[in-house]
Amino acid sequence: MTLTTEAPRSGRAGEAEHGKDIGRLVVSCVDGPGIVSRVSTFLLRHGANIVQSDQYSTGPAGGRFFQRVEFHLPELEARLPELERGFATEVAGPLGATFRFRAASALTRVAVFVSRYDHCLLDLLWRTRRGELPMTIVQVVSNHTDLADDVASFGVPFAHIPVTRDTKPEAEQRQLELLAGQADLVVLARYMQILSGEFLDRVGIPVINIHHSFLPAFMGAGPYQRAKERGVKLIGATAHYATEDLDEGPIIEQDVARVSHQANVAEFTRRGADIERVVLARAVRWHCEDRVLVDGRTTIVFS
Repeated sequence: MTLTTEAPRSGRAGEAEHGKDIGRLVVSCVDGPGIVSRVSTFLLRHGANIVQSDQYSTGPAGGRFFQRVEFHLPELEARLPELERGFATEVAGPLGATFRFRAASALTRVAVFVSRYDHCLLDLLWRTRRGELPMTIVQVVSNHTDLADDVASFGVPFAHIPVTRDTKPEAEQRQLELLAGQADLVVLARYMQILSGEFLDRVGIPVINIHHSFLPAFMGAGPYQRAKERGVKLIGATAHYATEDLDEGPIIEQDVARVSHQANVAEFTRRGADIERVVLARAVRWHCEDRVLVDGRTTIVFS
């Protein structure tokens, strides 16, 4: 394993878009009467002013209820522990709810895994440097050295951890050691290795993946060539949370574009890369803004 250790540059989106006293609360529980009232009354009692609220129910009788609230509260960061304790006792406990408070200005610490394709990685690095994403990229991990210089130009640490069939357990152990306590999210920006179920269990943080939209029809190498040969008219991309079931995790975002018989394989590939960049950036942004709530195999996205 080789490392470069330049200090990462923090993104600016959190402070630019939200004052330090803007907080977020996400809640999920079994639906029933009075949940919105309980949440809003709690925030009112603690002096918070709700500035945005979104909610969704999978069914009014026995369905799941999901809510995302943004609120303003003076001296928010100092008061977050008090809010968490009070909400757990007064609201979440009686409702059997799961919840999370977070300051909107807090940047998500992201580790990016990549192989040789650079389009998604460089897009995330560029958007983060411009402050378009509320996150900081704390580490890039690759099984190849091809992109080391590109990553270094952004001042982000780069780790080369080769992976073979025989060394995969050892490589994943090195990755886990590198990430321990350092990241809140892993993004697979065209990382052409399958993460084991053990890795996903042990990493302890969400993992977002991006892939082309031809799956499961054109698995493996050369999907755009085979799509061209079959006369495909739509190409696109899917961003989802990674699970042990390959490419079947809860979907966060998708998009497509039309192509015609006149487009060659190079044009298919170029347009596919464009869509992958945009779809992945949207999914990562929404996750970092606490807009994505997982419900079993699906997601609720308050975009």
